[in-house]
Amino acid sequence: MALDLCGQLCKVILIIFNIVFALIGAAMLGLGLWLRFGADTQGLFDVDFNTQQFAIAVIVLIVLGAVILVVAVFGVCGACSGSSGALTVFAIFLSIVCGLVIAAGVLAFTRSDEVGEQMAMFYATVYAKYLNTGDPSMTVTLTLMHNWFQCCGLVGALDILVKKTCPEHSFTEFFTMPACPPAIVDLFKDKAPLVLGLFLGTAALLAILLVCISILVKEIKRTKQFSSY
Repeated sequence: MALDLCGQLCKVILIIFNIVFALIGAAMLGLGLWLRFGADTQGLFDVDFNTQQFAIAVIVLIVLGAVILVVAVFGVCGACSGSSGALTVFAIFLSIVCGLVIAAGVLAFTRSDEVGEQMAMFYATVYAKYLNTGDPSMTVTLTLMHNWFQCCGLVGALDILVKKTCPEHSFTEFFTMPACPPAIVDLFKDKAPLVLGLFLGTAALLAILLVCISILVKEIKRTKQFSSY
């Protein structure tokens, strides 16, 4: 199938994107399955949450990873084989994903305070579970959260109850490292515009890919019509 330069470029872009897309989907699926069924994290699902956001988030991660993987397969098959049908299915899925990305970005931006408070509530629940049981999964979770948010416990670096899970710090940082609940809430408030920008940037990338799909489908149909004469 002889495509012109623009068609060939779009084909290469779609193949590269879908390979990356498939790797991201596989990583999300693997992470979700590990969080749900891993021996080190199984205890997280025994936490008596005031909210069940964590369990829901893990299920969403698994489902989303599987969907991304399937969509990427359609994209790769369509781009490599020159199947306009597979590319059309891929374009439909991509349009839906693009709309969901925009909606998620706007929702995260407008409800950043609530998201931060829920995350802080989740942290407090894991903190209590860690102190009560010493569960290894709680140790892993607290360590990840402390390093991610650069905070320590409920009172900062002075919180000796969870000291071993806190980030390494200098002598001066010992007095300045914040407590986690307010640090988590403040981070979600301060970074809300950045999060919105990331979501909208992702949506713009998906829109460019939709244009590439449209060009490639037209080129495929043109070459098939030309070869039939």
